[in-house]
Amino acid sequence: MSVLLQYVNGHEVNYGPAATLSRQRTAFLNGGAPTLAQRRADLKKLRGLLTDHRVDWQAAVAADFGHRAHHETAIMELVPTLAGIDYISRNLRRFMRPERRYVPALFRMGSARVEYQPLGVVGIISPWNYPINLALMPLATALAAGNRVMLKVSEYTPVTSDLMHRLISQAFDRFQVSVITGDASIAQEFSRLPFDHLMLTGSTKTGRAVMSAASENLVPVTLELGGKSPVIVAPGRITEHAARRIAYGKLANAGQTCVAPDYALVHENDVDAFTEAFSTATARLYPNGPDCNSYSTIASEAHFDRLTALIDDARAHGALILPVGRNVAQAANRERTIAPTLILNPAPGMDVMQEEIFGPILPIVTYRTLDQAIDYINERPRPLALYYFGPEDDACDRVLSRTTSGNVGINSTLMHVAQDDLPFGGIGHSGMGAYHGIEGFRRFSHARGIYAQGRRNLADLAQPPYGTAANALLAWKLG
Repeated sequence: MSVLLQYVNGHEVNYGPAATLSRQRTAFLNGGAPTLAQRRADLKKLRGLLTDHRVDWQAAVAADFGHRAHHETAIMELVPTLAGIDYISRNLRRFMRPERRYVPALFRMGSARVEYQPLGVVGIISPWNYPINLALMPLATALAAGNRVMLKVSEYTPVTSDLMHRLISQAFDRFQVSVITGDASIAQEFSRLPFDHLMLTGSTKTGRAVMSAASENLVPVTLELGGKSPVIVAPGRITEHAARRIAYGKLANAGQTCVAPDYALVHENDVDAFTEAFSTATARLYPNGPDCNSYSTIASEAHFDRLTALIDDARAHGALILPVGRNVAQAANRERTIAPTLILNPAPGMDVMQEEIFGPILPIVTYRTLDQAIDYINERPRPLALYYFGPEDDACDRVLSRTTSGNVGINSTLMHVAQDDLPFGGIGHSGMGAYHGIEGFRRFSHARGIYAQGRRNLADLAQPPYGTAANALLAWKLG
């Protein structure tokens, strides 16, 4: 059996995965659902781990990536995680409050309500691309819902994972939160455990494997996956603001973002204008080129090789490869660095149009009519995000009504993820279920319906022996 490493009173102790789950479940059953005050105290502890160790988190992520600006880690990981924790804590009393539900006239002397109770022990598998936010935000949500948590962190960000392991193990009892490190074999074993709920953030391929493993124990799952998220630019709407926001969404974290624009749908008459505007925007975002401090490296050699192969395949099949921005040749000066790159004239069969890119590469697909762009999206798996740039007019409404995606950004990219009161999640190949906000609280809760019978109730008349009263009741309800 594989071994899971945990810290207990500052010392490393070995626990098998099944034993860890068993101990957490026993602790949950013995301790019962935590109070509002206890849950807020847990969120406050988690918040403190971020604020008190900000420098450590930033340094850890930079070490794992090879290079990632401390500002980028703070802005894209620490700030949204803190904001999410604060939002949950402020609204937790409302989230936990029982809801009164409608009672039909036949049962009017009774009352109905829904109470949200913790599920028990939640398993979370977090990814490498945002190793802080995509681990701690699900953890915060599960704790707010009153659960115990086993968190499997990524082996591809070992420095960050070790820091998270150490800090959380010092702040939380291991029977409440267990941080688990290890390679793919540990992750496979983890996904087969009989959790009360299992959440994964990762690729569609990994999602299939995790869902299959979880099905052995009928464990319900939340899958936050990825896919090819399109950005549609309305005809004639190539503006400086649009280009800058698309470039930012594509190039932040060097494109290693699950909701990054994966390809752009641009009107055939606007391609030259878009290319120029995107290049100008890129130069303003990164004025010193792709080896500047604010531009991230690709996180691993394997990922870098995969992205390079996507570019080579597109070039070999006739696409025009266009590095953009300033000093593009300087990408070669830094390890695992790819210059911002546009791909013109991509064919549907190219690898870059089949796989989620997850890098600073943006194919441009042309369309003649908006309906053609909509059809292009609908012919493919439903994306995690959809972006539209243009006025909120009938054309925008047509895009919204005729497409289905996780979330939508209008004249923005990425920002919908930072809206704490919006659910975040995909559909189909891009995911299953949503978290953030009240939807996240409810995702990690069991909505238990409760009906309290009154002393008198008309439904009692429907009990045997049937006679005049039952006939009168049927006449009333059935005519």
